[in-house]
Amino acid sequence: MKPESGPEGSTLNRLWATWRMQYVTTLDKSPGGCVFCEIARAEDGPENLIVHRGRSCYVVLNLYPYNNGHAMVIPLRHVPSLAELTDDERLEMMKLVSAMQVALEEELRAQGFNLGMNLGRAGGAGIPEHLHLHIVPRWMGDTNFMPVVGETKVLPESLENTYARLRRALARVLERGDALK
Repeated sequence: MKPESGPEGSTLNRLWATWRMQYVTTLDKSPGGCVFCEIARAEDGPENLIVHRGRSCYVVLNLYPYNNGHAMVIPLRHVPSLAELTDDERLEMMKLVSAMQVALEEELRAQGFNLGMNLGRAGGAGIPEHLHLHIVPRWMGDTNFMPVVGETKVLPESLENTYARLRRALARVLERGDALK
């Protein structure tokens, strides 16, 4: 990182992540339909990473996770914004977020979370046409130099094992109902 002079003597650090250019320049060149709609049409299982399917939303593990257990809650209906969800869809989305948070705490011993939505292309959404809410579990010390220096994210467990564990854990939490009150 090279600091540059900013307003009133402040410095601005720049981190060059040149490997992202290929991704950024192909965002508008989707070969087919909506990936989230395609996932929702497939049968649940490790192939599509759907951990749970509700009445109006589903929970899926992120194929390119920031951290182990990174999941998304996605409405089954193809809508780009919160304002277009029905009250029932919004309620189920937040109930599934709550249940997934409990499942991640119990099964993976997550110590914190980043929850968020990137709305619209300018807001950072990689798939702006289909609303989705990220649940990223966090642990003390889960960041290190590897992504910057080695261009590598270290994940401590395979996606397949995480999928199996979280599918069972979320089913237990939903069956108990304690996260949904």
